[in-house]
Amino acid sequence: MITREQFEMLLPLACAWAEEQEHIILRDGVALSHIQIADAERAGVAQPGRVRLLKIAGIPIPEHPLLRSAAEATQLVTSRTAGLTLRYGIYIRSDCWDDRRLLIHELVHTSQYERLGGFQQFLRQYLYECITIGYPAAPMEQEAVTKAAKLCA
Repeated sequence: MITREQFEMLLPLACAWAEEQEHIILRDGVALSHIQIADAERAGVAQPGRVRLLKIAGIPIPEHPLLRSAAEATQLVTSRTAGLTLRYGIYIRSDCWDDRRLLIHELVHTSQYERLGGFQQFLRQYLYECITIGYPAAPMEQEAVTKAAKLCA
């Protein structure tokens, strides 16, 4: 597993990678439709007009060797990852493009970014929860799962 010291060393690298990926999505992605904006608002997104979606064959894995190793060790980003939220930029794997529950789940993460104040604050809390508690049981992940299920019921 990743130690607290390793986590603190990796966090700035993760933040830089996340910001770079968000820039790509904001540049190349598409805006939310009117229906998706309504879902974003119900998911708690304060600024849904800033969100962009990018359809992609596979979610990118960081190239930096330390980040790649951490991603592989934690299994937070794998070839099976269907979506990834990087503040206002959301990657959606192409075979999951029409999955409303997935999109709402990812929009809840956007609302968490907004609530916590940005990349460093979100990633510090989210990644630490995933590393210490475990991805599926992490409170921020459970919030996204629960809200998506409720809104899609």
